[in-house]
Amino acid sequence: MKTYEMIYILDAAAADEAKEAIAKKFGDVITSAGGSIVSVDKWGVKKLAYPINYKTDGEYVLMTFDAEGAVVKELDRVAGLSSEVLRRVITVKQ
Repeated sequence: MKTYEMIYILDAAAADEAKEAIAKKFGDVITSAGGSIVSVDKWGVKKLAYPINYKTDGEYVLMTFDAEGAVVKELDRVAGLSSEVLRRVITVKQ
């Protein structure tokens, strides 16, 4: 099992309940496949470098987790289907 980091940007205009539901959904994908969440750091709302889908602000979240490679692929797929997620990137933590 490797340690991964996922940084994702949520639509700042989304409701707090929707943001929490996204975080729970990502956590469920990881834990249901035998992984574990190490930490979730909310960086807050920041101005985007360029507009994404006509949005200029986004809420940044850093999630660190332990999982197998197949979980990363599924997590990336689920994040891509979520309309509140503007951008995401998953990397292996060294």
